[in-house]
Amino acid sequence: MQKRIFSSKDELGKYGAEAGAKAIRAAIRSKGEARIIVATGASQFEMLGHLVEAKGIEWHKVTVFHLDEYVGMGVDHPASFRLYLWRRFVSRLPFPLKAFHPVNGDGDPEAECRRLSKLISRSPVDVCFAGIGENGHLAFNDPPADFRTSRPYIVVDLDEACRRQQFGEGWFKRMENVPSRAISMSIKQIMKSGMIVCSVPDKRKAEAVRDCLKGAVSPINPASILRKHPRCILLLDKESASML
Repeated sequence: MQKRIFSSKDELGKYGAEAGAKAIRAAIRSKGEARIIVATGASQFEMLGHLVEAKGIEWHKVTVFHLDEYVGMGVDHPASFRLYLWRRFVSRLPFPLKAFHPVNGDGDPEAECRRLSKLISRSPVDVCFAGIGENGHLAFNDPPADFRTSRPYIVVDLDEACRRQQFGEGWFKRMENVPSRAISMSIKQIMKSGMIVCSVPDKRKAEAVRDCLKGAVSPINPASILRKHPRCILLLDKESASML
């Protein structure tokens, strides 16, 4: 894992977008297409803003997956990650993607896991854009995360700290409205990515960053597993790095 600390969230986001864009362009040159994973949440605002403006990416050769979605969440809900990605990423690209495979929170979650698992298993993923939660989660793999499952997508229970983060970021009007279950990409699937660009700004992430880098590699600190990835870049600002 490489670690870089920036003076602002915008600098962090710009660097992350440029690093990911370089890897996407390289994948397209080498094999004619790229497959990527994008994340959601407040930590990704700046990175996605720069990524959609990146030059020289043939987006019609890019297939996109994303990390997670709440069980029972309709696409029209303000907290829907599908809606987030449409507004902040997909609809802002200069031309359509080769494919976009959103996580559908409606319907049978286990059937949706099987559908997505089949799709993502067809070919390797070149770049995963990710973040770290206040409780150290990676995607919605809250502690103690399942480091063993080989299933690409799984149904998970969300702990209170995770749900409080979603409420605190303003996605829900009331804490009791935050769902208790989600469909999440698994830890092993994330770690299969050729490159991981992990953007983690803000003071509220400082403890999770410290535990990720200084604590044991353990399901109790889910994001600590990133230390075992050969091409992971952890991007911090001064606030998120303040406890290192």
